[in-house]
Amino acid sequence: MIKISNITKTFDDFTAVDDISIEIGDSSVYGLVGYNGAGKTTLLKMIAGVYTPDSGTIEFDGIDLFKHPEKKQELFYVPDDLHFGLASSMKSMARYYQGYYPNFCMDTFNNLARLFGLDVNKKIMGFSKGMQRQAEMVLGLSTLPKAILLDESFDGLDPAKRNLTKKLLLDYMAEKGCSIIISSHNLHELADMCDHIALMNGKKIAIDCAVDDMNGSRCKFRVVYSQNVDKNLFKGINFKNYKADGKIVSFTVSENLEEAERIIAQSNPLLVERFPLSLEEIFLEEMEDTDYDFSKLFS
Repeated sequence: MIKISNITKTFDDFTAVDDISIEIGDSSVYGLVGYNGAGKTTLLKMIAGVYTPDSGTIEFDGIDLFKHPEKKQELFYVPDDLHFGLASSMKSMARYYQGYYPNFCMDTFNNLARLFGLDVNKKIMGFSKGMQRQAEMVLGLSTLPKAILLDESFDGLDPAKRNLTKKLLLDYMAEKGCSIIISSHNLHELADMCDHIALMNGKKIAIDCAVDDMNGSRCKFRVVYSQNVDKNLFKGINFKNYKADGKIVSFTVSENLEEAERIIAQSNPLLVERFPLSLEEIFLEEMEDTDYDFSKLFS
């Protein structure tokens, strides 16, 4: 388990991550979603040990990662911006990683390289962007980590390799019980893979819950009446995105769904429909309060 407690990170006067606390369990795929600049990469780099938090703690299996850096050998981070030496091949990188990661398995490395169709003797810098991501994924899984951190790691992969990578990660998690954290701004990339989702908005965690709970906790109501109705009819319901089109009213509710249904039923509707919100709809709803000032963009 990875336990993050009240961590904050600033760069000069800029706060990138602000007092975040989350837990990632074993045998879990944890999706970290948010717009570009929300702090996802900074958070992953602190877990990986690239950045040191200004405050708070990060524990891996109950051990403080910054007091016991050797624990990082059980963790592998695949960054968004990959770096390889100009003359490095996959084989030379494998030997390099073998010197740092005690569990590195050369047999796994060779098997995965063949599976992806990668030539381990060629220079990695001559690979395409997608092939470089595949190479780093092969190297990462070959360390047999207990936790894998992936930052936008599906970018540049064609659909076949993307599906292959997802299947490998899920199979590895099921077999080894590892924790996987995937950072992305692409909700479709995460929806069919993660069992847990956290939404970062404004350097904080806006939502942190299991995907199954999220899908059932927010709903859109569509209500039809015999005549036009006033918005005050729904007093007592904490709703968003209220829309009225003649005798048809719609809005979303994120808490006390049963109470909302009771209040709607008392208003004598002709028809009530309730739909669970998709991850994309939840994401957009959370982002709608973000303060964007467009007034001077074109002046």
